[in-house]
Amino acid sequence: MKFRKPYRSHGQRQPKNRGVAAVEFAIVAPVFFMLILGIIEIGRAMMVQQVLVNASRVGARQAALMTSTQSGVQSAVTDYANGVGIHDVTVTVTPDPATVAAGQSVTVSASIGFSSVSWLRTPWIMGGKTLSATSTMRKEGF
Repeated sequence: MKFRKPYRSHGQRQPKNRGVAAVEFAIVAPVFFMLILGIIEIGRAMMVQQVLVNASRVGARQAALMTSTQSGVQSAVTDYANGVGIHDVTVTVTPDPATVAAGQSVTVSASIGFSSVSWLRTPWIMGGKTLSATSTMRKEGF
């Protein structure tokens, strides 16, 4: 059985591609980290959008009650959003639930600018966007 010589013996020179891994990392790393930050930012936008959907539903359920008021509906929406860490939500209730007749629809909208909820200091994918959700329910009663 013959033994092969090792790749390098003491007298041979080292291969000339020693810095290739560092150069490849320098090229790929910025793209990789930008991709990760983009995924995080879009995930945050989706989470906040779902919170707004749920908050508007809570407000619409509140508005459907016979004893509801516009300030009570707005309070229900902001309390829900604040409970999950989303502050400064703009709430619109049309028409005023205190004056609407039974069986008519009441619409509750919740919105917020993405810049105020982004985890990045300056959001670069969804920077100028506004996230919003709307729910409509009929006023209860006879």
